[in-house]
Amino acid sequence: MNLPRVAEGCVEPVIRSNQHLRPTPPDFKEDPSMRFLSASLASMAMALAAAPPAMAKDAPGATIAPSLAMPAVTEQVPQDAPRLIVAISVDQFSADLFAQYRQHFTKGFTRLLQGGVYAQGFQSHAATETCPGHSTLLTGVHPARTGITANSWYVPGIGRADKEVYCVEDESDPRSTPDVPVVSPKHLLAPTLGDLMKKANPKTINAAVSAKDRAAVMMSGHDTDAVYWIGDKGFTTFAGRRISKAAEAENADLARRIAAGDGPLAVPGWCGRVDRATPIGNFTIGTWRFPATAGDYKSYVNGPRIDTATAEMAVRMVDELGMGKDAVPDVLSVSFSATDKVGHAFGTEGVEMCVQMNVLDEALGYLFDQLDARGIDYEVVLSADHGGFDAPERQQLRGNPDAVRIDPALSAKALAAAVSQDTGVTVKNGPLFYGAGEAGSVWLSAELTPEQKAKVIPALVARLKANPQIAEVYTQDQIMQWPEPKGHPQDWTMEQKVRASFVPGRSGEVQMLTVRGVVPGKAAPFKVASHGSPWDYDRRVPMLFWRKGMTGFEQPNPVETVDIAPTLAATVGLSAPAGTWDGRCLDIDAAEADSCRR
Repeated sequence: MNLPRVAEGCVEPVIRSNQHLRPTPPDFKEDPSMRFLSASLASMAMALAAAPPAMAKDAPGATIAPSLAMPAVTEQVPQDAPRLIVAISVDQFSADLFAQYRQHFTKGFTRLLQGGVYAQGFQSHAATETCPGHSTLLTGVHPARTGITANSWYVPGIGRADKEVYCVEDESDPRSTPDVPVVSPKHLLAPTLGDLMKKANPKTINAAVSAKDRAAVMMSGHDTDAVYWIGDKGFTTFAGRRISKAAEAENADLARRIAAGDGPLAVPGWCGRVDRATPIGNFTIGTWRFPATAGDYKSYVNGPRIDTATAEMAVRMVDELGMGKDAVPDVLSVSFSATDKVGHAFGTEGVEMCVQMNVLDEALGYLFDQLDARGIDYEVVLSADHGGFDAPERQQLRGNPDAVRIDPALSAKALAAAVSQDTGVTVKNGPLFYGAGEAGSVWLSAELTPEQKAKVIPALVARLKANPQIAEVYTQDQIMQWPEPKGHPQDWTMEQKVRASFVPGRSGEVQMLTVRGVVPGKAAPFKVASHGSPWDYDRRVPMLFWRKGMTGFEQPNPVETVDIAPTLAATVGLSAPAGTWDGRCLDIDAAEADSCRR
């Protein structure tokens, strides 16, 4: 039996879509433990805390005044540089999905496959979630330096009841809540490529669009001309900015389509082998075709059709802002969110994902065709914020007995009860632990004294290590003794993966990493699969570069998403001091000339 239509709107919250089966985020004030950050990162954090970005009023294309400490940069644009950088992220687009479906692509991906294909790209860090992953794509640094350790984190000492902070909220604004945030880039502690290009030349246009606020904000950064994401009535933007005429027009089209509804999406013939039902409790996955009930906003924006709207909005932004029209290169960031929404709701191996891959291919084709029609000289990079793992029930049917759901004994509540029993330590207000379970981090109650922590942490570590679903357990004191990782990301140890995404004061005091195949969260209709693990099915993503006239190739060596920013910087002649990026420039053209030495 197919999933009930009445539940379709339950895929995920509209404003805060794809929380990876984790709780929603709250209020962050810089924690004293941030002193453990490197001097440069700490200075950025202080700058942000001292002067949070101010919202420009009333002007559709006004920028947020950046308060981020940025490196000195220079830009000498080569005569043959592209006029527009198009940076694309496909949320939850694993290297496995790319390998599985690349032979079937006929539209936008066909073009990208003619360029530089790096099939072994890595989001190298352990915290494979949307916000950390997107924070690496155009900053060129790992989450340990972007400051974005998760989609949300806990700060036990703050005033909010749930103690959470969302990665792109300004929790100092009294209107902000984790579920309905006042969106801001204030927690991003590293400049994006767009930030640096605008510093070198303020005429650069830096714009972004996504269904998700955190994707658009993490890719565009602090100094932006236009940033849009899906809200509760269509595309929206920062508080204090008006939505532009382009957004109004796209929202009007979106409203008409939603009001009219639509039938099931077309299923390509090559989807036949995955078009079969898999039972999970009292419902099934594997055969849903995404019918759009008239007037059902949530089902529309939480399915494949939102990628089409995102591509349309991107084209409207290019026209409205005049992107790619002069000799100053611009940056357009486009994050397609539907693959992640479908992956969480239905898993990665049913007809639902196959249909989504077809819609995504078409959306990319539309975007590229429209840019071609405008005569814009553009260069594209496509990658992803993380990979994903299929529903364990279907994995088991396909011969993977190790695929299981996370043990309830690993929840914060269960661990707190066990540790209190072991140590006799309790707290009067709130829980002993926050996070744990699906979060992968454990934050301790602010009520604990140093003496109590000295009892609680070893007891917690012992309990975690005794659970067969736990691969490794690390404390903050251990992690901060490790150097920042280097070398091929596919060869990194677990310690290196954790260090690359650990941010003192934001990451939990104890990190718990599950064994391969453990899926966070309980199964429910439209919520069956997730990601966030340190294993390669969540870390490996494709990295594809294309520009008209380039000599294409396939490169099997492992590369990192932090290589994207320095690679694109070379394309537009942007120079930055050593240490600006964790990544390296990739020679993305197989012709004789080295594209890193333009």
